[in-house]
Amino acid sequence: MAREYGPAGLHVAHVVIDGGIDGERLRKGAPQMVQQRGEDGLLGIEAIAEVYWQIHSQPRSAWAHEIDLRPFKEPF
Repeated sequence: MAREYGPAGLHVAHVVIDGGIDGERLRKGAPQMVQQRGEDGLLGIEAIAEVYWQIHSQPRSAWAHEIDLRPFKEPF
C-alpha cells in the first residue's frame, strides 16, 4: 500500500502492538496479569496514541512504514 499510495501523499504505516494494553478491559478481565506485569509491563493508552500522532506528524522526508510497540519490561 505504501508503494501504491505514497506517491499520492498518503502515509501508510503498519503498527504492531505487541503487549497488553493498560486499560479498563484488561484491568477488569485479568487483574492478576496486570499485577504480575507491574510498572512498565503494559502499554499505556496515551503512549500508544502519542506514537500514532508522531506517525501522522512525520516529515515526508523520513516516513516510518512499520513500528513495533512493546512494553519497557518486555520478557524477551
